[in-house]
Amino acid sequence: MKGLERWLDVQTLIWLFPIMFVLHDLEEIIMIEKWMKKHSKVIREKLPSKMADSVMKQFSMSTAQFAVSVLVIFLFVGSSTYMASQFLHQGPLANIHFFTVCILVFFLHAFAHIGQSVFFRSITPGVITSIVIVLPYCIVLLNALLQNQVITWSTMWFSLPFTLFVFPILLAAHWMGKKAV
Repeated sequence: MKGLERWLDVQTLIWLFPIMFVLHDLEEIIMIEKWMKKHSKVIREKLPSKMADSVMKQFSMSTAQFAVSVLVIFLFVGSSTYMASQFLHQGPLANIHFFTVCILVFFLHAFAHIGQSVFFRSITPGVITSIVIVLPYCIVLLNALLQNQVITWSTMWFSLPFTLFVFPILLAAHWMGKKAV
């Protein structure tokens, strides 16, 4: 990791977050509509009835609708990145906790994709970039943040419960996507 960190300082790693998010979510945007249509029967067979209905309701949307949802979430990614950058320079909007929450969500989200692929025995939307981009990026970033004392383990433990706030945000983003398009 030291070799990579020599080329990418903490500031650069922080600003790579929106890029990594977009790369990952492009895979989801491209795949979600077709995958949901193709696998709706499997979803209904493998999941309990109420859960299957909920999944189908949340993710049965057009590519354009899903892209709008991703845009809404990107606003959180972008603002957290800006605030983290400000934190490094003691700027007026400095906040490392919001960024830490967003990175932890991104990191944990990768495991959700991997779990979905194992459960459904299928390449699910987002799993390829989760393995190739999200996990390596998050590991390098979190290591750099810890090594450079930008955050501590206490910061991560403090931030972890706040990752649960992502669920209402995701539901709202999906609702906005469906209403906007």
